[in-house]
Amino acid sequence: MSTQDTVKPHDGSLRVLSTSDLAGIDITLADVVDTVEQAYRTLAAGQSDNPRKLTVKPADGHSVSYAMLGRDGVRDVVAVKTSYKHGLDKGREEQHYYTTLSIYDDVTGLPVAMMDCSRIGSLRTPAVSALLARECAAPDARTALVIGTGTQGRLALPFLLTTLPRLERLLLSGTHPEGIAAVRAELERHFPGREPELVTDLERAAGDADVIVATAGGHTPAAVEAGWLKPGAVTILVGHGLAPSTLHQADRVIATSEAQMQVTGTDMVDDEGRLPAVDLELPAVLAGASTARTAPGQRIFAYNSGLVVTDIALGHRFAQLAAEQGLGTEVPLWR
Repeated sequence: MSTQDTVKPHDGSLRVLSTSDLAGIDITLADVVDTVEQAYRTLAAGQSDNPRKLTVKPADGHSVSYAMLGRDGVRDVVAVKTSYKHGLDKGREEQHYYTTLSIYDDVTGLPVAMMDCSRIGSLRTPAVSALLARECAAPDARTALVIGTGTQGRLALPFLLTTLPRLERLLLSGTHPEGIAAVRAELERHFPGREPELVTDLERAAGDADVIVATAGGHTPAAVEAGWLKPGAVTILVGHGLAPSTLHQADRVIATSEAQMQVTGTDMVDDEGRLPAVDLELPAVLAGASTARTAPGQRIFAYNSGLVVTDIALGHRFAQLAAEQGLGTEVPLWR
């Protein structure tokens, strides 16, 4: 049975899934992690395609746009993701961000759905960080620190607890009251009774942490230095909050994609404008081809840039759930 048979009949229309449509779909964190992990394994097996993303950015840097095309060889779907962020030179409240995902069935050649991709990204990214943490963390890891309380920071701790259930201390570094409240609410929703410790001394917190996930925005003053880290610590960069030294002085460097790190990791270059070589990519780790950590005391830097195959897999999962629940609007785009 093709994916088209399970998602929608084709009559010249397109199922459009809005932000509110997707918000009404229940999906467990474990389901998200499993879907994302399968996408990486499929890519490692050579069954999927994830070309390098295209980027457009004006000279003054006030906006950035990405276009990403990919194919999922297990689900037999092709998709295009677009991402546009405006106001990078302004405060968070003045910024605008729009992202969409269009999915097509590669068996029937018919469209599956077009959707707002913001919830997909808000789930996919912390799921990837949690997979990186699971594969890179030292065996005795018990303390996690999340830097930032924006979109990516709010689910970071619940996802970490999903892949590293033995975590005991959950540290949070943030300055926005609404964001801090949102982090607490998400943690309580998914893991009732667990409370994050709000930290003000970032250096001390970083020295205590076995796992650090940096999700802060570009204007953050937070910048964890390599010298603050304990032996065996893993630092995972999603947004901002880590100084370049954590990358350049790491014993091992893991990335979701070295090619994409070269595109989006330019704020982590050394004084000569260079990034170090990546030791291993996450798809190979998840496929069992190699091991991220080769010694307990290694300090590992992990770069989470996201791959469109993970958006495709998770977006298709949402499209299936939406079709089952009758969500979305049929737009007669080709009639």
